Amino acid sequence: MTAWSALSRASHARSGRRAISRATLRRVLTHARPHRARITAYVAVGVVEAVLAVATPLLAGRVVDAIVDGGQTGTVVRLALLIAVLALAGTALGLLGRWLSATLGEGLILDLRTAVFDHVQRMPVAFFTRTRTGALVSRLDNDVLGAQRAFSDTLSGIVSNTVTLLLALVAMLTLSWQVTVLALLLLPVFLLPARRIGAQLADLRRVAAEANAAMTGQTTERFSAPGATLVKLYGRPSAESARFAARARAVRDVGVRTAMVQWTFISALTLVSALALALVYGVGGASALRGDLDPGAVVALALLLTRLYAPLTALASARVDVASALVSFERVFEVLDLVPLVRERPGAVAVPDGPVAVELDGVTFAYPAADRVSLASLEDVARLDGRGGIDVLHDVSFTVRPGEVLAIVGSSGAGKSTIAALLPRLYDVDAGAVRLGGVDVRDLTADSIRATIGLVTQDGHLFHESLRDNLRLAAPGATDAELLDALDRARLGDLVRALPEGLDTVVGERGYRFSGGERQRLTIARLLLARPRVVLLDEATAHLDATSEAAVQEALDEALDGRTAIVIAHRLSTVRAADQILVLERGRVVERGRHEELLALGGRYAELYRTQFGQPVPA
Repeated sequence: MTAWSALSRASHARSGRRAISRATLRRVLTHARPHRARITAYVAVGVVEAVLAVATPLLAGRVVDAIVDGGQTGTVVRLALLIAVLALAGTALGLLGRWLSATLGEGLILDLRTAVFDHVQRMPVAFFTRTRTGALVSRLDNDVLGAQRAFSDTLSGIVSNTVTLLLALVAMLTLSWQVTVLALLLLPVFLLPARRIGAQLADLRRVAAEANAAMTGQTTERFSAPGATLVKLYGRPSAESARFAARARAVRDVGVRTAMVQWTFISALTLVSALALALVYGVGGASALRGDLDPGAVVALALLLTRLYAPLTALASARVDVASALVSFERVFEVLDLVPLVRERPGAVAVPDGPVAVELDGVTFAYPAADRVSLASLEDVARLDGRGGIDVLHDVSFTVRPGEVLAIVGSSGAGKSTIAALLPRLYDVDAGAVRLGGVDVRDLTADSIRATIGLVTQDGHLFHESLRDNLRLAAPGATDAELLDALDRARLGDLVRALPEGLDTVVGERGYRFSGGERQRLTIARLLLARPRVVLLDEATAHLDATSEAAVQEALDEALDGRTAIVIAHRLSTVRAADQILVLERGRVVERGRHEELLALGGRYAELYRTQFGQPVPA
């Protein structure tokens, strides 16, 4: 109960008008529950250390009395040996406590980081399109470490210092209640600053967390290959440096303020402790000279006073530390409390076996508002925009039978890529349904959807890992022979074999060590390894030159062979052979048919054809 009371008191430290709730404390204890055995051992060690800490001054007082009274040498030696044994025991317990503290703290870090990482992976794509990566990384790093301190450093200190305080107080009252009462007259000086300092440091902790997140966000974006390229192209290094320096100065300033507040607090308490010690020596010494108090009792009182005020100082600091740690917990829980918009339903089923038909039935969709998918602190804004999204798809319907190729064309912003995001259920529709094999995707398991649909986008994203690791994302158990076979089919095998490190070649961040066409063929090789029954190509050749496009198109022909396919493209030359072409404009299907039929219709498709090829529509 002592630890809970200290945590509860610390929770009332306010930042502005905001207080940390008891619900936060309950969740903290929930996260601690798996570690309760280690926490119990940690606290028990602290209690035993506290008993030893109080026993030593009492033995020291008996040594002084034995000397003053002319006692036997053997008695003094035995007492000294006992003090030495207690010191050794205290050191051993200290090492054990430190080990328990380290394993407890690191275990909590592991649990929290894993929980946050796993939860973030379940968030919809809309979350990642809005969130600053650096701010999110800061939650996994700085805030998790701050939360860990509540258990690894503070919890045992609260318990052991409370026990030490009580035992020291009882011992001092037993020796001389008069001197003890006088020494405690300075106690309010400990208590009054603690409440104000706790609130100030909780404020500073939040400011520091936000400043660190802003600084980390800038470095994360600017140190990526495309970010660094953009800065160099526009000649902005000095401006970026000034901006970073301003954010780094904010981190420095709040760090200095925090350090000074803490130092002032501890120094004041240390000064009061020294004054109390002087009081004990003065009053106690006078009493000893009058014969009202034994000399050993004066020494014991002085030593016990350090066991009294030192725990008080530590407990006052603990209150501040707990308040700061709870801020970190609160920021971590903020992320964990974000509810993913796309969730797997209980009783979800797998995509039916065999060839798969794809269907959109009366689909209407608007991208979710910011307050449904994100946090203001993760976007570096004061308040999220709560306005509802504007519909980008309106009553869109089509069916692609197994083995057919459907092409979707239209102007930029027509909603083509939105359809590509709805099919693998990166978002859920607002009205209508998306079906795979006749089953609504909301009733399907996420794993079966991923196994059914293979997606190639225009950016050909790769991780900063080896070729082997990037390819095995699609098939973790694939052998090198299978990887090379997929690369051959993607028209990239000879290039990889010619590399000095072959499949162990690290591709660089986002694959920037390879050309655009090579990156696209790597993603196609990855798709071939996955063996999906439905292939979705979203502008897969949009930014390639003619030579690269030809090579990629050969690889795509291999990927599409015998599969249900949906091809989204600006270039009409890539969709002529499609079984069906949909023309999308402003989120609506305005035309559908085969290439020749749409040209003969003379509508929007024919207009796009004339614009791209600069020639009349063939008769």
